[in-house]
Amino acid sequence: MSAHLGQFSGRLTIDLGAIARNWKGLDKISSTALTGAVVKADAYGCGMLPVANVLSRAGAQFFFVATPDEALALRANLPDAHIFVLNGLYPGAAKLYAAHRLMPMINSVPMLDEWLAMCVQEGEAIAAGFQFDTGMNRLGFTLHDVSLVKNRLKDTGYQPQVIISHLACADIPAHEKNSTQRALFQSILAQFPQVPASLANSAATLGGRENHFQMVRPGISLYGGRAIQGRPNPMASVVNLEMPLVQIREARTGESVGYGATQTLNRDSRLAIIGAGYCDGLLRSASSSNTRSGGFVAIKDKIMPILGRVSMDTIIVDITELGPDVPNPGEMIEILGPNISIDDLGDASATIGYEILTSMTGRYNRFYRDENGNILQA
Repeated sequence: MSAHLGQFSGRLTIDLGAIARNWKGLDKISSTALTGAVVKADAYGCGMLPVANVLSRAGAQFFFVATPDEALALRANLPDAHIFVLNGLYPGAAKLYAAHRLMPMINSVPMLDEWLAMCVQEGEAIAAGFQFDTGMNRLGFTLHDVSLVKNRLKDTGYQPQVIISHLACADIPAHEKNSTQRALFQSILAQFPQVPASLANSAATLGGRENHFQMVRPGISLYGGRAIQGRPNPMASVVNLEMPLVQIREARTGESVGYGATQTLNRDSRLAIIGAGYCDGLLRSASSSNTRSGGFVAIKDKIMPILGRVSMDTIIVDITELGPDVPNPGEMIEILGPNISIDDLGDASATIGYEILTSMTGRYNRFYRDENGNILQA
């Protein structure tokens, strides 16, 4: 049988049905509020357009992206969706947003001035959201801006579609900063009666109804990631990544492994060389050494540790414990899947599941599993 292009690449499978189920589960949790969906950063690496399509079919109507470019691509795909741009209004782009019915999160007084001037010019109160900073020092009007914003709205009669803020410590529900930020947010909302509010990301949505207000906007939970530290993750797994085994080799006690000779074998070992590296999104921080353990893979449903440094194209895995039951070159090895979650790999790589997801841009074939379980190549 002749080989074909792509036969030797890895496989990344995104379960769209699981994403839809996760959204529906979150929608039940936030039953008294609308449930949006954050699809920025290419839907956290899962593919914005197929993800947004399945979420729309599941019932989502409100989508959050970071940039106008993301918003424009989403608008072309979902003509009737309500699309918010979290990074706000880019200078000089007000008419572009308006033409495509994109709603910036107005984050500053200059943004507000440009947007209101455009509304006056067009003779229409064109929809936008407002964001207030309640303790992150990231995006949003400051607390000192509240009176100014209130007066501008009183003068013009303009009303935002929604007012949002963002909790800095939502992944730790008992953190005192959450209650402080909620109190500040409620004091801001009191200045803008009748305007819907949104505070909750995934962690805040799962953390308690006091965070829900009129809309929640989950992100990482849609994609199967852990939102709250120290709690079991209730979300369905979404991502499966398999990479090919290249070679099996034997190595002796005292020999070193990988670049920099950072790890020395303390026994005779059998090593598997797998065709996955930092070029494929497997972070270099998953490396191990004589002084620290690193990442791991799953072979025949058993966890096997990475040895030495992750290199550009390969990792070295200790499979000594498999005994004679070794895989053959060409077989696919689980990097992410039923035995290893994005958070497992994130923890082993000294990072978070978000970074694991958004790093999945490697040399592998991408597939999607639809709501009916059918596998489709991207």
